[in-house]
Amino acid sequence: MSSAKSSDEQAWLPFEDFLASGAKPPTEGSGAAPRGKAAGASPGAPATAGEPGAAPNASAGPSSGASGAVPSPRILSVGDLTRLVRQTIQDAPGLRDVWVEGEVGQVSVSSAGHCYFTLKDERAQLRCMIFRDDRLAIPFQPLTGLRLVAHGRLDLFEPQGTYQLYVDTLQPSGFGDLALRFEALKAKLAAEGLFDAKRRRPLPPQPRVIGIATSLSGAVLHDMRKVLGRRWPLVRVVVSACQVQGAGAAESVVAALRRLSRWTDPETGRATDVVILARGGGSLEDLWAFNEEIVVRAVAAHPCPIVVGVGHETDVTLADFAADVRAATPSVAAELVVPVRAEELARVRQIRQALDARMVTTLLAAGRTLETERRALDGFRPSAYLAAERERVGLLLDRGARAIQARMEADRARLTRSGDRLPMLLQGRLARGRT
Repeated sequence: MSSAKSSDEQAWLPFEDFLASGAKPPTEGSGAAPRGKAAGASPGAPATAGEPGAAPNASAGPSSGASGAVPSPRILSVGDLTRLVRQTIQDAPGLRDVWVEGEVGQVSVSSAGHCYFTLKDERAQLRCMIFRDDRLAIPFQPLTGLRLVAHGRLDLFEPQGTYQLYVDTLQPSGFGDLALRFEALKAKLAAEGLFDAKRRRPLPPQPRVIGIATSLSGAVLHDMRKVLGRRWPLVRVVVSACQVQGAGAAESVVAALRRLSRWTDPETGRATDVVILARGGGSLEDLWAFNEEIVVRAVAAHPCPIVVGVGHETDVTLADFAADVRAATPSVAAELVVPVRAEELARVRQIRQALDARMVTTLLAAGRTLETERRALDGFRPSAYLAAERERVGLLLDRGARAIQARMEADRARLTRSGDRLPMLLQGRLARGRT
């Protein structure tokens, strides 16, 4: 072969020529491919220059026998190499306990319940897997686009030759212990059905008594009373004071809700129609009392509809999920429980107009019915009855007179005929007598 050929070109040599060139094939049992075979190739398949087991480059010159031959490298099978890499990964202590942060890419769940997804950043991506039992234990599931922190061990999946992270814990990126407790308790209570939408009750359209559980020291109560007075001044407000922040706040909120559930009007015996649980804005730590399990269960078990307006619009607590209605702010909660006075006045005016129209229609229909009945009754008056009888008697008299006159005329005609026949009969009788 010419020496002008590059070492990157493929030199196709039959097996006999390969042996004649002086190269020493690897021996069996050395971890390499069998004699006369390239790794992963069938007998007689051509070898490629630059690969283990390939024919030597022609530019290197012929070998001068076995004593001057260069030992060939050890040839590993794909499975052996993959197993070696996996063993290396498993032996690395730093890869058995790994925390990785990234954005979730494509997510899929197999029929066996295992979850597969990728974590990626601007430079690379990592394949991840969660076994079914671990996935059910994790409070939330990975979704495409979320930024998460995953914990697990790194290992290599031999059939595909890819390494991946076997995840046993997930948490949102940037979340602390409170956020993790929030997600865990949310998953627990949701599994019990406390957040089911079917449990939510409708608010009364026009409540007479509204209970409010909040702090007396903040501006929340003042703002809510202002809203209620402007929108529906007919309502009565019953306030149950409670602590909304700090140690013991959860127990104080539960006690306030219990007091409202037992309250009744001493005069009418009427209980509250709706209850508002309210607090101003704050951090997750400030609002944590409304994430306590006892508060969430107290909200879910309250006997009348309850509206939770805690924090600002972006603040979300577990009490919001258990409430019948979630309000963005305390002022919005006050707006939700009562109607607007102007709207109710407009609705009353519409009802009055509809009643007036209905009344006019009803009166007109009743007048037509009355006129029909009056005309029907006119036929039953004595004067009308006598007039009808008089007319009937006159008709009968006329019929009788006509009948008598007709009878008299018939009798007269018969007498006339008899008178005309009498002389003839008399002559015949006389003739018979003479005879």
